[in-house]
Amino acid sequence: MAHPGSGDGAAQTRSPLWKRAAWLFVIWLASVSTVLIAAEIIKFCMAAAGLKTH
Repeated sequence: MAHPGSGDGAAQTRSPLWKRAAWLFVIWLASVSTVLIAAEIIKFCMAAAGLKTH
């Protein structure tokens, strides 16, 4: 019986650290951008309804 990581299956090579860090940064940037866009949409809707944010 084969165990995971015993080398019997397809070899899995890890990506270089810089590639993994780049993906982490891209995902982080996308999530922060999504939150900022959602906040601007909410602020726009509040202004359209006559509410002030300041």
